[in-house]
Amino acid sequence: MALSWALAALSLLPLLDAQSPVCANLTAMPITKATLEQISGKWFYIASAFRKPDFNQSSRTIHSAFFYFAVNYTDDTILLTEYLTIGNRCIYNSSSYLKVQRKNGTMSKNESGTEVFAELLLTKDPKIFMLGFSLKDEQNKGLSFYADKPEVTEEQMRVFHEAIRCIGMQKSEISYTDAKKDLCEPLEKEHKEERPKEREGDTALG
Repeated sequence: MALSWALAALSLLPLLDAQSPVCANLTAMPITKATLEQISGKWFYIASAFRKPDFNQSSRTIHSAFFYFAVNYTDDTILLTEYLTIGNRCIYNSSSYLKVQRKNGTMSKNESGTEVFAELLLTKDPKIFMLGFSLKDEQNKGLSFYADKPEVTEEQMRVFHEAIRCIGMQKSEISYTDAKKDLCEPLEKEHKEERPKEREGDTALG
């Protein structure tokens, strides 16, 4: 299933616009340890705009979503744990791994036997980030937006809207999530309560 932030093979278009500080500040830089530390932890899927038909369709079925990035610095992988509200149910996925290509500034994921890539786009605000998708391809380009809280400020949303303009897309192409529709919080709470018990069990076994 193509998820909200599903990775697509891409060739990143430099997000530069002499008239726009936002465009100029969007960076696709090599990924460092500091970068990985910045994106570790819990994130919320806020919005996206996809022209690739299956990505577009999939993103519009997701009412709310949040996920965790757990970085393994030794082998440059990220464990992705997702909580997605689709329709009237919560879908939980804790078995996806991303590979990090530090030099290229990309992350990749195996989808049905194919390794697909996305480039990490950071802004001056460390509390948000974006992923670009096939930005040179008019028919398949896309951009997705994430934040460390379920609701963003006007300024943070303005950054995303400006980035959409920078890549030649329209606000009308954006689909938004709604944190009020989240059905996964009870399951996340249950998982958090189970973890200390699991650690206690491991200690007892040790």
